[in-house]
Amino acid sequence: MAPLRRLTKRSEFLLAAKGRRVSTPGFVLQISDRHGNGDWIGMGFTCSKKVGNAVARNRAKRRLREIARSVLPVKGQGGYDYVLIGRAKSTAERPFPALLDDLRGALARVHG
Repeated sequence: MAPLRRLTKRSEFLLAAKGRRVSTPGFVLQISDRHGNGDWIGMGFTCSKKVGNAVARNRAKRRLREIARSVLPVKGQGGYDYVLIGRAKSTAERPFPALLDDLRGALARVHG
């Protein structure tokens, strides 16, 4: 189990945007391989204004953070950055177990 680290710099998010992308009903997952730079798992979260006002965006990001904390230590791989992008309506309204399954499935497709 690799430790988790939050992505905070814009450059880290831009690198993830250039990597692989997996779309799920609840969110979009972007993956960037750091090619051996560190054995930790990077995780970042973002929601555009399409998701809604600040309250709706923060709710969606809280849900994304919680599924990442639950799934990434088990299914994620060290040396990768994962960025979860919230979707309008579906991230905040989708049942929590379905969001967990979405992330597990997305990671299986990428690392399968």
